[in-house]
Amino acid sequence: MNALELISLSKSFGAQTALDDICLSVPTGSRTVIVGPSGSGKTTLLRMIAGFEFPDAGSLTLNGQVLVDSTHAVPAYQRQIGYVPQDGALFPHMTVAANIGFGLALTGSAKTERIAQLMDSVALDANMAQRWPHELSGGQQQRVSLARALAQQPRLMLLDEPFSALDTGLRSAMRKMVARLLEDAGVTTILVTHDQGEALSFADQLAVMRGGRLVQSGHPMDLYRYPSDEQTAHFLGEAVVMPARIESGWAHCDLGPVPVNSNGFIGAAQIMLRPEQLQVGGAVTGALGCHAVVTERDFAGNTCTLTVELRSETPQNPGRSLLVRSSGMHAPPAGSAVQLSVLGAAHVFAAP
Repeated sequence: MNALELISLSKSFGAQTALDDICLSVPTGSRTVIVGPSGSGKTTLLRMIAGFEFPDAGSLTLNGQVLVDSTHAVPAYQRQIGYVPQDGALFPHMTVAANIGFGLALTGSAKTERIAQLMDSVALDANMAQRWPHELSGGQQQRVSLARALAQQPRLMLLDEPFSALDTGLRSAMRKMVARLLEDAGVTTILVTHDQGEALSFADQLAVMRGGRLVQSGHPMDLYRYPSDEQTAHFLGEAVVMPARIESGWAHCDLGPVPVNSNGFIGAAQIMLRPEQLQVGGAVTGALGCHAVVTERDFAGNTCTLTVELRSETPQNPGRSLLVRSSGMHAPPAGSAVQLSVLGAAHVFAAP
């Protein structure tokens, strides 16, 4: 069952098209991430779901209730949608407890007890209730903002890049905590981000936007392995893309014959491999091994990204350079002659 249905949503600001015919279904209780570069329309789409913007065309339905269409629009305060902005947007003149309790219909001890429950749910110590927002760390402010949004028992939670201002370690911990909290509460969630790693980690469903259009949506692993085009492939992570001739389920390319998910396609095409599919060293099986030289070595602790140059057939035709991901402990140094092999199948883009 789908909690949210976006049907042919479009929005323009003057001559600038912000959203162009967006269609998306968000399953009940799921975590959907909308990812895309700056200016792709993802924040406009989130604001439209929240009720802060209204479409020029299309409709939006939540749990069977039409929130907006060509005849009417439910105002934001009646939608029962929680919203956590990028900066938390806490009221600076209110304590933590007052921020969390803002808008609660409860009074007296019932309200105090509910605030304490919400603080505990987002892992905030009870002794922080009387602190002011400026006395909190970035992560603590985000937890207060999330607790305030959860206090309204929303039908849908919207997160607008809530982790972007946090340092890397805290961002990962907060992301896991929020995902677990929302899953336990059974709250359907939409997160907007431009961070590909964050999107892939957080999402049950991933939606990629570009130029105001929804380019591709589906399970994060499917989009990572089978992107719809080369631009999406590079946006979701490092990719090795090269021309090939497809025949009988194999791509004949600079790496030699490589198995592909061609679905019966025959002819010239572009293929994609992720750097972790290229393996340095090891036994060469059949024709899936080729010779290369390591030209650069980018050490990052437990992993190492190598730039390797395939051995050229002629001096006039320099070999292709590829990215390969290797274990940091066993990565060969620059200048090493290595053999490459391929794990799994290459993805085939549509023929040019």
